[in-house]
Amino acid sequence: MRERGVRRAVSLFFPFSLSVFPFLSVPLSLSLLPLAGCSGSGPEGTMPADTDAVRGSASGPVVLNEDFTSRRIFPEDNWWNLDVSSAPVDPRSGELIDWISGRTPENPEATRRLHPDFGPPPYGIPYVGVAGDQPLLPVFFTLDGDESDPGAPGGPDGYPIPDEARSEPNYIEGAVPGGGDSGDRHLILVDRDAWILFETWGTSWNEGEGLWEAGSGATFDLETNDRRPEGWTSADAAGLAIFPGLVRADEVFGEGEIEHALRFTTRATNGFVWPASHAAGSDPDAPPMGTRLRMKPDVDLSPFPPEVQKIFRAMKRYGLILADNGSDMYITGTMDPLWDNDVLNPAFHALHADDFEVIELGWNPNLTGVPAAEGRR
Repeated sequence: MRERGVRRAVSLFFPFSLSVFPFLSVPLSLSLLPLAGCSGSGPEGTMPADTDAVRGSASGPVVLNEDFTSRRIFPEDNWWNLDVSSAPVDPRSGELIDWISGRTPENPEATRRLHPDFGPPPYGIPYVGVAGDQPLLPVFFTLDGDESDPGAPGGPDGYPIPDEARSEPNYIEGAVPGGGDSGDRHLILVDRDAWILFETWGTSWNEGEGLWEAGSGATFDLETNDRRPEGWTSADAAGLAIFPGLVRADEVFGEGEIEHALRFTTRATNGFVWPASHAAGSDPDAPPMGTRLRMKPDVDLSPFPPEVQKIFRAMKRYGLILADNGSDMYITGTMDPLWDNDVLNPAFHALHADDFEVIELGWNPNLTGVPAAEGRR
């Protein structure tokens, strides 16, 4: 069981312009969050069984933040893709929203504003599209090796990590070549041919050993609703996949709607409910991992730019899923030069936790995976 560090923001200034979309303007002001490292008390690391893995070279391209708008991430009835606009509200909704807002008897008017936890590099979580013949490299899991996947479901050991992740910035969260030694350092890889997702956290290249290290890693067949074993983590504290919950630029600036829930964090958590599989906190007043929020239907979106309205419409229809400990109401998205935080920050900050309600904890209309009754609260 591990708990993620609270994020601390500092301010940076980027004096360049992006004119691909009218949504973008100059100059770009951005909040950079150097993420606190993840800590854990799990078992000792697990060395890959085959330290040579699959070598060779890939014939397909390595594409940073590849456009996947034409493909479904997980089946339509997966928890990330459920329409929750008519889902029942949890009896504790008001109480949990008050907690998220930081209200106390001494401060009954406290609020929490939404914040876009993404932006231009080095802010946000990038993802990388690779070909099915991308060489598989061994990963040494330093914290949760017994809950990590050595490779793809039913496939050989290894993760398809391209050389660019070791030699170039922006392929790993934090934007440091090779991952560096601080922050959450998520690495997200999408095998576009096999349609397999590979994710790690605490990722770094160990030059002395000549291999990749990570706190833990998880792989997902994007054609199935397979869920992590009960009690298992992933590259996310809740045991969920990260990629399907990101705010992605290809979707925001594309023609269609965002058709999935988004990932968010709170300052603490308490156990877990479906669809989460892992706990990373025991604050009795906090919501559990897997808690789902829904923006209230009467929130007026007309004042916002069209691209931001698209993000907020997804919050009304698909909601937000609590996936990690961090800062309250931080919404996770991709690291992408297309973002303009001069637009995103004021738009997100115009909304508060009180604009949301909590869906019935563990609500599972399809009873796929593990039913809510088997989760832990």
